[in-house]
Amino acid sequence: MTSATPADATTVTEPRPVRVWDLPTRLFHWTLALSVTGLVITGHVGGNALVWHMRLGLLVLALLSFRILWGLVGGRWSRFANFVRGPGTLLRYLRGSARAGDHFEVGHNPLGALSVLAMIALLALQVGTGLVADDEIATTGPLNRFVANATGLAATGWHKDAGQWLLIALVLLHLGAITFHRWRGTNLVRTMVTGDKLLPGDVPASADGWPRRLLALLLAAACGAGALWIARQAG
Repeated sequence: MTSATPADATTVTEPRPVRVWDLPTRLFHWTLALSVTGLVITGHVGGNALVWHMRLGLLVLALLSFRILWGLVGGRWSRFANFVRGPGTLLRYLRGSARAGDHFEVGHNPLGALSVLAMIALLALQVGTGLVADDEIATTGPLNRFVANATGLAATGWHKDAGQWLLIALVLLHLGAITFHRWRGTNLVRTMVTGDKLLPGDVPASADGWPRRLLALLLAAACGAGALWIARQAG
């Protein structure tokens, strides 16, 4: 039996590019970013732009549905189970006392995970209220006919006022966090573009082969079909 030499130990932890974000996650992220930007612009322009506002809202519905499913079966670091942490882990992160295996440096850290969950929840609320909204002028959500008039008007009020400003604030907070990490020497944007991050050699990578990408394509198609079905429920 031979024992590991110091050189062997170095090989195990030598930093190397590790696939953190699989291709479906990266495509989701950038498509969602563009869609939300388009939603904010078309919502403020109003008029004929609201047609595209509704279309983009349905696209975001499909994207959110996909991300929730992908959070269950996607690449290792895209799964909720691998980045949504409990209160104890969050406290360790804030105190800077990480344990072996916490891997705070890989994907979303515990605070970033909370930001992701908040973004998904708020976008889902915005999409949901948009689906039943009625501006009493020319634009009505495809599911508005299934709710009471008072419910539709309340949803419209939230969607146009508090909801949109909370969303803009959350987006600005997200951009601020990216800037802060860039100042600290971590380029989160590059990692979300390439999918890879320089990490210790013992950090497991996310599966990102073509079988996994085909599964993502099938899930995305199903989510898109569901969004189209909802769009056709308009009376």
